[in-house]
Amino acid sequence: MTLTTRQHTLANGVRLLFDPAPAYESVAISAVAGRGARFEDAEHCGWSHLLEHMVFKGAGRRSASQLVEEIEGEGGQINAATGYERTSFQARTLPEGVDRALEILADLILAPHLHASDLEREKHIVAQEIAEAFDTPDDQVFEMAQAAAFPGQPLGRPILGEATTLASATPAALEDWRRRLYSADRLVVSVAGKADEDAIMRRIDALFGGATAIAGIEAQPGSFIGGVVTDARRLEQSHLVLLLPGPALEEEQYWAHRLFTEILGGGMASRLFQEVRERLGLAYAVDAFAESWSDVGVLGVYAGCAAEDVGRLGEAVGREIRHLACGLKAEDLARAKAQLKAGLLMSRESLASRAEQSAVELLSFGSVRGAARHLRDIDAVSVEDIQNLHTRHLADRRFAAATLGPKGAAAAAPRVKAALFD
Repeated sequence: MTLTTRQHTLANGVRLLFDPAPAYESVAISAVAGRGARFEDAEHCGWSHLLEHMVFKGAGRRSASQLVEEIEGEGGQINAATGYERTSFQARTLPEGVDRALEILADLILAPHLHASDLEREKHIVAQEIAEAFDTPDDQVFEMAQAAAFPGQPLGRPILGEATTLASATPAALEDWRRRLYSADRLVVSVAGKADEDAIMRRIDALFGGATAIAGIEAQPGSFIGGVVTDARRLEQSHLVLLLPGPALEEEQYWAHRLFTEILGGGMASRLFQEVRERLGLAYAVDAFAESWSDVGVLGVYAGCAAEDVGRLGEAVGREIRHLACGLKAEDLARAKAQLKAGLLMSRESLASRAEQSAVELLSFGSVRGAARHLRDIDAVSVEDIQNLHTRHLADRRFAAATLGPKGAAAAAPRVKAALFD
């Protein structure tokens, strides 16, 4: 599988990626800044997400309504997302709408209006978003687990922020934050689809060539600490999230980490699904997930169950993690590899995924590695690699557990701990 993505760099450091796909009838654009919520100190918690909201209130020569009307008027779509290490703006359009989409994305990133009246309204909107997350148990329990795993660190604070930290944001302060967060040296504009490369590159140069590089903010190193937190509420279900330390993005164990997670709880054939749901009948929803950032990662499990079953559920989850590597068979690993490779190749059928993934790889690794490299790395993982990673997961007995639900939900964490380590 030949890597077709080509890279260009503007004089100011903005990097451009072009992935030609002439068989498609559309174009996907991702403009990604390699900074996000992890670059905030405690006083600025939530500002990156607030800024992402605010740029849509008007930018360049367009009002808030004109931004979306012009994109949607040509059949296009626009969206954005803030993560811990990246902020991403995405557009989908037909080839004839590429110029307009690029112009709007450039304005959102480089020339938002940031009016005081809009800012006060948007603070209220984000406050409702925070309240909605708090009122959604299977969202809030993830926030609780993240805070327990990384206490006192940006990785442990909510991306949405808190009402108290958002209150201090002013238009001038938010503009200063924008200049540092979206600095030219951390910007990647990635285009995939049916378009003329030379025309695209000239247009991006004209629109983004004036962006400035601002020295300054860096991410605080992450350190998995762990702990147990519980929130007793009058709910029908108990919710559990368990986190264990895992490898960072660039570590050799990254793909072993992903494969371990797939075997543990990635699908209907996974250990957790077969044991917790099919054999024991303890939970309707149970799955495992992997997260990796630039210098740290986590292995996670989520499950929801009836209040009276939470202790047994916690014990079953801990037991399956502890026993996974001991009875790992070659066919288990082969099935997990097939799932990861299929997902990787299927994602190549989405232009939006291709554009975004290329930008993420360039920001994370300094180059676009491409599907062929990832397929080779997946194939290279052995049973022994999984076993070595499993040892690392449990080596120093660190874990984070969050439970939310009826009072008895707190019974899950000690039984998870006993099953994992005792």
